Amino acid sequence: MNPKDIIEELISIVIREGGSDLHISSGRHPSIRVSSQLLFLENQAILSNDDMLKILKQVLGQERTDRFLKDQEADFSWSSASGMRLRGNAFVHKGSLAMAFRLIPKVRTLAELNLPPALEIFARKKQGFFLVVGPVGHGKSTTLAAMVDMINRERTEHIITIEDPIEYIFDPDKSIIDQREVGIDTRDFESALQSSFRQDVNVIMIGEMRSPATMAAAVTAAETGHLVLSTLHTNNASQTIDRIIDSFPSGQQDQIRIQLAGSLLGIFSQRLVPRAVGGLVPAYELLVNNNAVSNLIRERRTHEIDVVIETGFELGMVDMNRSLLELMRKGDVTMENAMLHSLNPKALEKFS
Repeated sequence: MNPKDIIEELISIVIREGGSDLHISSGRHPSIRVSSQLLFLENQAILSNDDMLKILKQVLGQERTDRFLKDQEADFSWSSASGMRLRGNAFVHKGSLAMAFRLIPKVRTLAELNLPPALEIFARKKQGFFLVVGPVGHGKSTTLAAMVDMINRERTEHIITIEDPIEYIFDPDKSIIDQREVGIDTRDFESALQSSFRQDVNVIMIGEMRSPATMAAAVTAAETGHLVLSTLHTNNASQTIDRIIDSFPSGQQDQIRIQLAGSLLGIFSQRLVPRAVGGLVPAYELLVNNNAVSNLIRERRTHEIDVVIETGFELGMVDMNRSLLELMRKGDVTMENAMLHSLNPKALEKFS
């Protein structure tokens, strides 16, 4: 079987089984992730290193394959013959090739994703900094895509996305959408962000903030009349704020703290929890920045933000345990899975 047929068949299996990820490596059976569980496809042939190299060339092309063989790491996106889009990572382990693919579904609405209507309020803002955070694989990019597409359908704006790699492909509706891929369309996140200031942009979506320079440019963009949306791999709102501030040298931290206190709109932390009847459902924490939160950020009291979220339901805030309790009340998730995804299991057990 040629490499194109191999990868297409494996992707069709992921789609048919309702999976989210595909893992292939020389020397073992391919595996897929379905509802957070890995399943090995033992009826599929074990791939050789030569098979893997041919598949790599199929998805990367010769030039990027040559670069991979030198760097031994590669992020990429790829579209199958069936039109399914995938995000991938190629790497080397013990001298052998391996790849992980994640299926990128069509852009869905916030309602279709079972996300709260409060996110619509943030998407309708004209200026400020909004973050979607959480562990890897818990839907951050999907949530941002839904927010960007909502803006695209409702407003005439210039939207620029900066991604590594490009994941969701947007069809321009009322807005202009320019999608830039790091390493192909721009040197790095910081360069693309700085250039965007001269591109008459209204909305900037940054796939991930990986460096202090990118964080500083993002906060500055939010201060200067842009709506900036981005992600971080953090667990909750207070940790996110600390992570941003602590990324800077001590002499710059007071400045970034003041900028963040003034430009932050909110932080949405999400988890995808196994649904009792199959599939996944989001649980979340939502911080809404207000005068009290801004003061806590400026005064280095971010450790108090968790309490503000817990007691701020009437102000639009939601803590993770409240979200999990609601999912349990509706019968969507079990107590066991709620406890596994809670940031404070003892408190959840007390209130359940």
